[in-house]
Amino acid sequence: MIIDLSGTTASKIASALVRARASSGSPAMGMVLTLVVVADESSHYDALRAAMEAAKEHPSRILGVIPRGGRGSARLDAEVRVGGEAGSGESVLLRLYGELARHAESVVMPLLLPESPVVVWWPNKAPEVPSQDAVGRLAQRRVTDSAASRRSLEMLISHCGSYQPGDTDLSWTRITPWRALMAAALDQPHSRITGATVEAERGNASADLLAAWLCRRLRVPTKVKSSRGPGITAALLHTDAGDIAITRPDGRLARYSVPGQPERHVALKRRDTFELLAEELRRLDPDDVYAETVSELLDRAHGKGKGSANGSVRTSADERSASGSGGDGATGTDAPARPAKKSAADRAPAEDAPEPARKVAKKAAKKAAKKAPAEDTAARQAPAKKAAAKKAGATKAPAKEAAAKKAPAREAAKKAPGRKAAAERASAPRSAGRSARRRTDSDGA
Repeated sequence: MIIDLSGTTASKIASALVRARASSGSPAMGMVLTLVVVADESSHYDALRAAMEAAKEHPSRILGVIPRGGRGSARLDAEVRVGGEAGSGESVLLRLYGELARHAESVVMPLLLPESPVVVWWPNKAPEVPSQDAVGRLAQRRVTDSAASRRSLEMLISHCGSYQPGDTDLSWTRITPWRALMAAALDQPHSRITGATVEAERGNASADLLAAWLCRRLRVPTKVKSSRGPGITAALLHTDAGDIAITRPDGRLARYSVPGQPERHVALKRRDTFELLAEELRRLDPDDVYAETVSELLDRAHGKGKGSANGSVRTSADERSASGSGGDGATGTDAPARPAKKSAADRAPAEDAPEPARKVAKKAAKKAAKKAPAEDTAARQAPAKKAAAKKAGATKAPAKEAAAKKAPAREAAKKAPGRKAAAERASAPRSAGRSARRRTDSDGA
């Protein structure tokens, strides 16, 4: 049953849903969640069709939101569908015009199922920070798809930088079968793992997530290598006994090989969007494994990853060959290289250097020129200071010698009065004796 409403309101849409449910013979609602699909006019059909297919596994009320914007007056058009392609759920397509397009949450909120989880999905263009979007704040889970962008890896890293519990990306959902196969391979006895390689077509965000997951779990150097595709074509775990390899060159059938065991074939078909969405709707709590992988991916993107070959997300051929050797014995990872100190010749500005580098070099030259006169003046004054010091020393030396010579004379002068007194005391008795003897002689004569 389909009901078209033009120039309507949220309350009228809710009443239309009740009437449609009653007229279809199913007054009771068995829906488990509300799925909000925010799309544009060109992609909304495929997105709603995928949501309806996923709703067959998870009965839900699907709210398709198309912000049309424009300079006209605010208007809301709706298309209500119950039964038919919607299955056991309901779907409402909302077109928002004018100023109303900037306030989609005011229309979505009255139509949410009471006391039920809310999931928001952006099938193509998503906000830079999904958790801060007006509609995203209403949801427990926020699903994006980096593969819909031409620069899928840049979009994925941008969303990872603003990650909040409840965020996820379908690029992560696409590697679930790969992660399951590699985990099953490691459940069996195997040799020591020394590294890992993921091969995928250029610009595949899922390949970098798979490499980050392997790096996080195994703590070994991992690298991403470009191939012709489609999607991820191979995942290799390097061991001392050989490679544990999962190769899928055609996007459908994979070859699974383990050292010492016969090669096996495994169905590894590239899944449709509704299958990925249905998998994400199976759990509505935050994905802790995805959160750890996001952290590792950001470290690799910023050159901080300990388990990556060169600290970056993707490696070139020369970097891959250079990163094959070396690592610390504790974790089996490569030690970060220390930058070599630059010499004065390396720091000198070159003719082909970029403009900022030249400006920095000019400033350094001006500072050196200012310091040079001071150094020259100090160098010129140094001999004069030395000569003055020598003259001062030469002048002081004779003075010291004269003082040294005069010191005994002064001491002798100080001692002279004492000596004269002693001489007088010594000579006094002798003169008295002589006078006495003279008097005696004269008396006896």
